[in-house]
Amino acid sequence: MSGLLSGLEQFGLSGLENMDLYEKPKQEEEAKAEVEQVVQEQDFLFDKTFTCPICDKEFKTRTVKIGKAKLIGTDMDLRPKYEHVDLLKYDIIMCPSCGYAALSRYFKFITSPQAKRIKEAISSKFKPINEYKEIYTYDEALERYKLTLANAIVKIAKPSEKAYICLKTAWLLRGKGEALDKEAPNYAEVKKKTDAEEAEFLRNALDGFLAARQAENFPMCGMDEPTVDYLISVIAIKFEQFDVASKLISQIIASQTTNPRMKEKARTLKDQIVKQIKLKNAGK
Repeated sequence: MSGLLSGLEQFGLSGLENMDLYEKPKQEEEAKAEVEQVVQEQDFLFDKTFTCPICDKEFKTRTVKIGKAKLIGTDMDLRPKYEHVDLLKYDIIMCPSCGYAALSRYFKFITSPQAKRIKEAISSKFKPINEYKEIYTYDEALERYKLTLANAIVKIAKPSEKAYICLKTAWLLRGKGEALDKEAPNYAEVKKKTDAEEAEFLRNALDGFLAARQAENFPMCGMDEPTVDYLISVIAIKFEQFDVASKLISQIIASQTTNPRMKEKARTLKDQIVKQIKLKNAGK
């Protein structure tokens, strides 16, 4: 560019010799600025204040800003995946004073007998936590989920609640596995352990949802009957319980009230069941 404006030094304007002839398109500049901006997990979070229904103390916990995170897809078993942040890490509300913990949808709903059980079995032994975390690592989030499951067992929660905790813990472990550094020397060992833990929680989620389906009414954990049946079917296939999956999938497809999108997902799953059964029989 200096060739076009060379000679301006005689006017005392030598500093203008390297100007661009044409301005860069505004969109190009904005795109460049967007690329240069580093998106961090904490950008999606804020501190929300809660009052513990067990000990009545106020505390703050990290919470995801509504509408901030962008959904980029779901796994076959309905695990949601978001861009830049794993919302699953922030779905537990835990009182740092008494140890009461629950999934956000269940935190406020606790009976007096349940509160008494938690006070006796958990709060009486819990060591208060004062350390503030700007973000949670997967391992820190996993500890919170396990404490939540312990609370659910102690308070004798419904099978659906315990199953839902197990399901979300399995999803969390899957996220942890995907986030592992594949170049780390112990990657294979950690990944194998993480996958095994995920499978254990999924199996318990399956058992819990099957029990809940026989004893509870819908909606269940915010899901209608076709959604729960589809979820059970996906997990059942993982453990080769094809009879369970086939029965529920057939009911979803035959139902007059199931929405077309869910029916399509069910048909796709039915085809997968047929393929897996053929592969299993071929291997015998």
